[in-house]
Amino acid sequence: MQLWVGLGNPGAQYAMHRHNVGFMAVDAIAEVHGFGPVKKQFQGWTQEGRIGPDKILLLKPATFMNDSGRSVGEAMRFYKLEPEDVTVFYDELDLDPFKVRVKRGGGAAGHNGIRSTIQHIGDAFRRVRIGIGHPGHKDRVTGHVLGNYAKGEIEPLTDLLGALAAEAEWLAKGDDARFMSDLALRLQG
Repeated sequence: MQLWVGLGNPGAQYAMHRHNVGFMAVDAIAEVHGFGPVKKQFQGWTQEGRIGPDKILLLKPATFMNDSGRSVGEAMRFYKLEPEDVTVFYDELDLDPFKVRVKRGGGAAGHNGIRSTIQHIGDAFRRVRIGIGHPGHKDRVTGHVLGNYAKGEIEPLTDLLGALAAEAEWLAKGDDARFMSDLALRLQG
């Protein structure tokens, strides 16, 4: 089993924030791959399903971003998983909007949800970093991250989430390079 975590903040007022693109990503995966009903567990919401032969548990922590690691750690311990079995989807300031990069390990780069996750499970998990772009000045970062996607961004966001979900089988198989290349090709069209 793999644990795929989308980071975000719970509540309708946060739903369209750039900071919630991790929640949006796992929702898209659940929808495209016909995952089961949402359950409340591990201080969050889970959905179980399969992508190809691989069993996946999707998790959206309800602990608020800065405490995401508590929820992730609880689910990981319950299923006796290793950090290598965990994939975290989240927003990345230092990537252009709608660009996606996958990597394993590393620091938090100022992302509080990642910092919390590292505190609870270590840093060996896989990260799917979804670009939201940098507003240009550090004083504008909080408003940008906690701001809603603009009207003009909704279509590329929808395209990205659909493509990410469609190519998720490569993540399930552990082929991060193929995932990134097929995702980029799909988004060119």
